Amino acid sequence: MRNDLPRAQWRVIHHPPFTGARNMAVDEAILEGVQEEKSPPTLRLYDWQPACLSLGIAQSLTDVDVDALTAHGWEMVRRPTGGRAILHIDELTYSVIGSPDEPRLTGGVLESYYRLSQGLMRSLEILALPVQRQNGRSENGADLNPICFEAPSDNEITLDGKKLVGSAQARRKGGVLQHGSLPLYGDIGRITQALVYDNEEERAAAADRVRLRAATVEAGLGRRVEWAEAADAFVLGFGEALNIKFIAGELTAEEEKAAERWSEERYAAPRWTERA
Repeated sequence: MRNDLPRAQWRVIHHPPFTGARNMAVDEAILEGVQEEKSPPTLRLYDWQPACLSLGIAQSLTDVDVDALTAHGWEMVRRPTGGRAILHIDELTYSVIGSPDEPRLTGGVLESYYRLSQGLMRSLEILALPVQRQNGRSENGADLNPICFEAPSDNEITLDGKKLVGSAQARRKGGVLQHGSLPLYGDIGRITQALVYDNEEERAAAADRVRLRAATVEAGLGRRVEWAEAADAFVLGFGEALNIKFIAGELTAEEEKAAERWSEERYAAPRWTERA
């Protein structure tokens, strides 16, 4: 337990699978509530249905093979955070949302991410994964790669040298949002089926690179871990590492209304998705 952090009480929300637009709109709605001092610090655990390709806020839409995405029945959404593309499928997604004055979220992006990574590390240790923290980028030019999980960055969490958790953060006046993806099982190289390559040989080579550089929980443990088991580990791990007491909760009526507005005005709107 991080004894230097004061004891805190946070809300935890377990959500059923939502569409990509709904998931991003809910995170945005909670962030808005925090900025207005109406929402408590929140750990949200969620999933996606159908599978969804999410793009970083500034990532070019030209990275995406829209026809292939449609053929697979996958959706697409643009996140409010930076980073590269993630295919949200067979995973646990988390978001941490709170005030920049909250002791676990103070400082800049790197400082607060390092602090939150203590919770991530402990959660994965509870799942019996021998994880480590990445020190430095894996290669030059990693930011040019369209795939988030192909390039570990400073302080990201790895398993046997492979990236295991992909996270991104947005800091705004009065609010901090960090969300991330933990692949539980399945083929980590599937994301290449939704991206643009000059030919199928390049696509296959890219998929092989992702499999070499990224991991799933199943690959690390040799068994399949379901969403509920991983979610329980996250609540326990964040609580132990960051000295948090979690109280189960749901969205408030104001947050629900804001989520509907954010979905309509931004995350389900083509003008937002196609903005870059």
